[in-house]
Amino acid sequence: MHGTGADLGVVSAIAQAAAGRRVNCLLCLPATLIARAAGLGLAIGGQDCHAEPKGAFTGDVSAAMLADAGARFVIVGHSERRQYHGETDAQVAAKARAAWAAGLTAIVCIGETEAQYRAGATLEVLGAQIAGSLPAGASAGNTIVAYEPVWAIGTGLTPGTDEIAATHAFLRARLPDAGISLLYGGSVSPANAAAIFALPEVDGGLVGGASLRAETFVPILDALEATA
Repeated sequence: MHGTGADLGVVSAIAQAAAGRRVNCLLCLPATLIARAAGLGLAIGGQDCHAEPKGAFTGDVSAAMLADAGARFVIVGHSERRQYHGETDAQVAAKARAAWAAGLTAIVCIGETEAQYRAGATLEVLGAQIAGSLPAGASAGNTIVAYEPVWAIGTGLTPGTDEIAATHAFLRARLPDAGISLLYGGSVSPANAAAIFALPEVDGGLVGGASLRAETFVPILDALEATA
């Protein structure tokens, strides 16, 4: 819940900085801003969608509505949705299918909690989430996977680069299509982006707090392009 019309200048600044680059850049915005941002020259996505194409689900937004507003992508299964709304892997998979049906690329998020990390269960948890959250038919053409260790989101903490590399290699081996982009999310910042993006199985980042200002987001974009 960040951003109103007054913040469209940030979107515009990022769009200008992203123009002509060799890497892809998109912003997943609140539903209230998608239509207004869609004409600014940047790929736009939604932050969630309902699994049903339509119906009596007051307050929810369907994938078709996002597409109609100008979105091309949608995040499903973000850790905050899993934590605060109790979303299961099966529900995330259903939302991904809904996204595909509306012509959107699904950005499927997976990640372990701090308790699971400290218990040494990271790979077990992630393996189960990959199996349960990616529907049959997931491919590079319709799906992006984002690994976001829940304990690192917004905390300023990140796993070591050796941990990120090992985890991404584990995930890559379990993707149904090796061409699916695999992003790292979890306190990505201008200070650590270059080291993270240099890892062989990291294709990009799912950026949180640093995406709220052009002055912190654009250096991350620079770091990604430097490793492309």
